[in-house]
Amino acid sequence: MKFDPASKIQDLLQFGEYGDVNPSITDSATYTFMQAKSMADTFDGTAEGCFLYSRHWNPSNKYLADALAAMEGTEAAWVTGSGMGAITSAILQLCNAGDHIVSSITTYGGTFAFMQNYLTKFNIETTFVDITNLESVKAAIKPNTKLIYTETMTNPMLQISDIPALADIADANNIKLVVDNTFTPMIVAPSLLGAHIVVHSMTKFINGKNDCLAGVICADSEFINSLCDVNNGTAMLLGPVLDPLRSSSILKNMHTLHLRMRQHSKNAMYLAQEFKKIGVNVNYPGLPEHKGHNTLKSIMHSDFGFGGMIAIDMVTAERASAFMEMMETEGVGYLAVSLGYFKTLFSNSGKSTSSEVPEDLQREMGMSEGLVRFSVGLDNDIERTFDKIHHCLKVLELL
Repeated sequence: MKFDPASKIQDLLQFGEYGDVNPSITDSATYTFMQAKSMADTFDGTAEGCFLYSRHWNPSNKYLADALAAMEGTEAAWVTGSGMGAITSAILQLCNAGDHIVSSITTYGGTFAFMQNYLTKFNIETTFVDITNLESVKAAIKPNTKLIYTETMTNPMLQISDIPALADIADANNIKLVVDNTFTPMIVAPSLLGAHIVVHSMTKFINGKNDCLAGVICADSEFINSLCDVNNGTAMLLGPVLDPLRSSSILKNMHTLHLRMRQHSKNAMYLAQEFKKIGVNVNYPGLPEHKGHNTLKSIMHSDFGFGGMIAIDMVTAERASAFMEMMETEGVGYLAVSLGYFKTLFSNSGKSTSSEVPEDLQREMGMSEGLVRFSVGLDNDIERTFDKIHHCLKVLELL
């Protein structure tokens, strides 16, 4: 039977303390015990259902984590105060000093900077590869490699990772495959394709409101328990905890995620097709000519479309800037980083979310200095939106 992430969320029965239809918000930092032994057992991790301290677990965070695990098809999940909190905690839990990582060279700029610049202080080395070239991935693996890291749909080049093939490579080398699924929630469930750990920036599509920062790590129970172990758990000891008030609001937003992803995808497909018609160099995995189109079709849940992210090439950063400034003035959306918002957001990736990547590497991975990344919003009349975009292109003589 086909995996249905929306129904998995819908089927959860999460009531409040007094029968509330919404789970109660627990805003306590610490929890009381009637018996000292119960506290000791909780420290040892053997007291089922007990809460100790909100850096360790919080009931509101547990409700959200359970919903995210259901959505991704994993045994468990752990929520964090940001997407980078999830990414860094997962990697640091897997790696020790002297270890090695193989990563997609096309990845979020903050992730790239963490691997390229920060992990070196622990003598953890990263080899960056074209993740779509499976032979390059195999060739990069060393005896001390601990994980392969990629994004389902890479940022900002929108490459598609062949997750089953990458999982086979990871399993053959007894290492972990970690997949950032931020661009494709509900569309793809990496864990069901063989990924061992799935991370998200919930700041983006999952929450959908751009009113908070949050992240999540989805994996088997053993890994999640290791993350929050009081003695050596990375998440427990570094403390990237999510505020329970935010957990509560994100959990409610998750119940509309399937509707939002369909609309994001529908609108992005329309814009991509119209860009193609007028001769704009457009990159969208939903178009048949996209190099990763067939790969995405083979791993996706077709109910939710091909995602809300597209990119076009304005050739130079100057042309991109003029275009984005006029689009904002004309009401297309906002010149802003991030994604998954109900309004369309656009930015010049090389000067913003990928600015941590040196320009020579940007060119090596095929990123144009004029690349404009769109997170397409929930516009009710996407034809009207395209007319505004087309007007900007014509006035600025960019066609």
